[in-house]
Amino acid sequence: MRIAVTGSTGLIGSALVDSLLADGHEVVRLVRHRSKTGPRPDGTTAIGWNPLLGEIDRAGLAGVEAAVHLAGAGVGDHRWTDAYKREIRESRVLGTETLATALAGLAEPPRVLVSASAVGYYGQTGDRVIDEEAPAGDDFLAEVCVEWEAAARPAERAGIRVVHPRTGLVLSAAGGAGGRLFPLFRLGLGGRLGDGRQYWSHISLADEVAALRFLIDREGVSGPVNLTAPEPVTNAELTAALGRALHRPTPFPVPKAVLGAVLGELAVEVVGSHRVVPRRLLDAGFRFRHPDVDSVVRAAL
Repeated sequence: MRIAVTGSTGLIGSALVDSLLADGHEVVRLVRHRSKTGPRPDGTTAIGWNPLLGEIDRAGLAGVEAAVHLAGAGVGDHRWTDAYKREIRESRVLGTETLATALAGLAEPPRVLVSASAVGYYGQTGDRVIDEEAPAGDDFLAEVCVEWEAAARPAERAGIRVVHPRTGLVLSAAGGAGGRLFPLFRLGLGGRLGDGRQYWSHISLADEVAALRFLIDREGVSGPVNLTAPEPVTNAELTAALGRALHRPTPFPVPKAVLGAVLGELAVEVVGSHRVVPRRLLDAGFRFRHPDVDSVVRAAL
């Protein structure tokens, strides 16, 4: 297949592109720097776009049979100033509108758009088990996710099957938010955050990539699909699993007050709780390679 991918240099995007190339697919990367467009040594082709301005190389999208949209400013990359919150929102909403509109306008639109979302859609849900039927929350990230998913409607109206993978914490030592935990734990400085009772719905990078590819291929699956391991755990349980895997103690809990001072509003997400399960993914026949926290942590290392 000829597959377009945005966010192709991020943790998930890089792993997805490698997986697709290994199986002989043709990958079209969407990049923001014109100097990086054209054929690449890895066998991919890069085309230009500027998601914030609604600009995209439509000719370069010709013949695309599927698109995976992963681009967006990192939620945990910076303190949440008003300016950075605006960047988080606009990078997702405007980017999705740009891509969905371009795909819808092609003479032969792709059959599927897998357009990223996040478990932040549900807001803070405590210890309640949440599946795709749960309503949206009312905090900042929930509002962003609602707008993010709605921005793909031009593709839906054009008859493209649109899937919204609502991803949890992707655990990988290679990077991402989860990757920033591993150096601390290797030094014996890891510990639970706050009281540790908040649920962190997580997934291994391998299962994240496999699930995205499953959603590309699985006709009949559309709308929201949770991409989280089937056994969500608390932050304290995840902390203990990291300690076991690295053979390091985890004695230093980080108080909520310290998190608030360092992270600002982002601390609400860090100590917030999402006990999310992947009901639709399991019902569609997906099988996890890493269903429990210990296997996820081992895979991450």
